[in-house]
Amino acid sequence: MESYFDPQYPEAFAAFSVEHWIAIGICITLGLLLYLFRTAIASKLSLQKTVKWSLLAALALPEASLHVWYVSTGIWDPATSLPLELCSLTLFLSIAILLTDERRLYPLVYFAGIGGALQAVLTPNLGYPFPHFRFFHFFVVHIAIIMTALYMTWVRGYRPTWKSIAWTMAFLNVSALLVGLVNLAVGSNYMFLMRKPDTASLLDLLGPHPVYIVVEELIALSLFILMHLAFFVIPDRIRRSRRRKHEPASLSLTGD
Repeated sequence: MESYFDPQYPEAFAAFSVEHWIAIGICITLGLLLYLFRTAIASKLSLQKTVKWSLLAALALPEASLHVWYVSTGIWDPATSLPLELCSLTLFLSIAILLTDERRLYPLVYFAGIGGALQAVLTPNLGYPFPHFRFFHFFVVHIAIIMTALYMTWVRGYRPTWKSIAWTMAFLNVSALLVGLVNLAVGSNYMFLMRKPDTASLLDLLGPHPVYIVVEELIALSLFILMHLAFFVIPDRIRRSRRRKHEPASLSLTGD
């Protein structure tokens, strides 16, 4: 009987298989539930602690298990096993913000976390199918990164600013520079800075190396601006506009 922890698992992951769609559906469902119950969770400290520690468990336990798996199966390799992918970095930032409530980490978790993890959920760079251990690790941690950003936004009330987009872009570029140096030192391809992934991804549409890295930067900046406009700037303007419309009526009633 084949082991679901076997690094030489005979089957490969298939994008948009039934299991992949279920994982996407779980991500959407959890996001909707968090949004619908955001006020109830925010109003009770016990519920906040439950969500917080559930997210911490979903982030930390699978990631720790992954590195135990690497070592126990003898496949740990500095060229492939270091936590230097973008989603690995935002995973640790997600853990840090849940533990510390540090507001300076929030833009990185919101913009880079959602942007990177959502792309990963939709177009996984994954070699193992359901029900292999790596399948569960991959989707649990990426969905948890997204849910952490949404939790800090909808429940804890954190908000990005225009300046925080620049802060996030600076973080991404400094991270890419440092990770690029590691890539040169150990012959790795973290953050796909040296070449495109072997599996199909959105990078296939962005041109050859290194053009796709520049295009990625422009797409990331555009995505962050869109995320800020769609979920913060425009809704705030709509709310202010509605309040102004109701102000004259309320004032006249007070005057009477």
